[in-house]
Amino acid sequence: MAATPSVSFTEAEPFRIAVPDDDIADLHERLDRTRYPAQTPAAPWGAGVDLPTLRALMDEWRDRYDWRAAEARLNAVPQYTSVIGGDLVHFAYLRGQRRAGAADPIPIVLSHGWPYSFIEMLPLAELLSTDDGSGQTFDVVVPSLPGFGFSAPMGVPFTSDAVAERWHTLMTDVLGYQRYATYGEDVGTWTSDRLAALHPDAVLGLFATHAAFPPKERAADLTDDEQAFVAWLDSKWARASAYSAQQSTRPDTLAVGLTDSPAGLAAWLLEKFREWSGSDDVHTWWTTDELLTTIALYWFTGSIGTSFRAYYDDAQEPPMPRIHVPVGVSIQYGERGFPRSYAERTYTDIRFWNDLPTGGHFTAKQTPDLVASDMRAFFEIVRATA
Repeated sequence: MAATPSVSFTEAEPFRIAVPDDDIADLHERLDRTRYPAQTPAAPWGAGVDLPTLRALMDEWRDRYDWRAAEARLNAVPQYTSVIGGDLVHFAYLRGQRRAGAADPIPIVLSHGWPYSFIEMLPLAELLSTDDGSGQTFDVVVPSLPGFGFSAPMGVPFTSDAVAERWHTLMTDVLGYQRYATYGEDVGTWTSDRLAALHPDAVLGLFATHAAFPPKERAADLTDDEQAFVAWLDSKWARASAYSAQQSTRPDTLAVGLTDSPAGLAAWLLEKFREWSGSDDVHTWWTTDELLTTIALYWFTGSIGTSFRAYYDDAQEPPMPRIHVPVGVSIQYGERGFPRSYAERTYTDIRFWNDLPTGGHFTAKQTPDLVASDMRAFFEIVRATA
């Protein structure tokens, strides 16, 4: 294991969220002037966002939600910024609890996806940095992806290799770790996988709940189980991919409305939070305060448009090579039935495999206890076989 870095490091600056009062006042003026369209005749959520649900959320945002309270809670988490590759990177940094005689904390970088923020990774980060009695903890680094929240967009296309190189610099040059682990979800999965592919000597282990899909050149001659899984997934997404087509082809047109209208932004994100969490009721997995905090983060940082670059630049994404570092996989419930053989087309050294019994796409947010438990079990195997 790498040596623990000192509490102070010279290549990063402490960061605190401090939204100007004028920005909050401007938001409330816009909330007061919200206009809603007529609901399309359809079953609730059948034509997109359910307007009664959206109205209730917007009323909460206007009348009761307290950004300053949310800001204070977030500022209780240590946060920093560093200039990497010429661009500002924001990250939270939770150092693992240390107990005499216990193993050193494992450094790990968690990469969120879209429409996530670093906030959705914090429940898992807090569990991993806390001693659960096993003595195994983690030094957890949670960067905001480039163009998301407080991280600036990159001056180069948003591809997994470009982001991975920044994360490698963050973990090694900025924080001083020689070796570290990696985990990602959604578009952050590509970053996590690419880290392991590009820097196998530095990545001691990769944990995944969004397991890698093989590129076309490794997706021929599928088994019956693999074919059935791909067909099921294609059917599931058949009427749910319009958002991706828009973000991939006309991101700026979409971003104008979402940057100018709090209700537009909330509608775009709320639909995904509900649908991808796997529950008809979004509040099964999200409190109103949690929804509004992430939506407000996108709003105050004006980053919804730059968050689309992960989609717009996807055409420049090179195929993922095979990954040879130790891998642990817990299949998220939204992809239940994922065949192990399908993952083995990319991961050559799977040492842990489990199917999560509940949850959905936002795994670290929805089932952080399950992920933390499986992650500890995997890295115990890695330690024992190192």
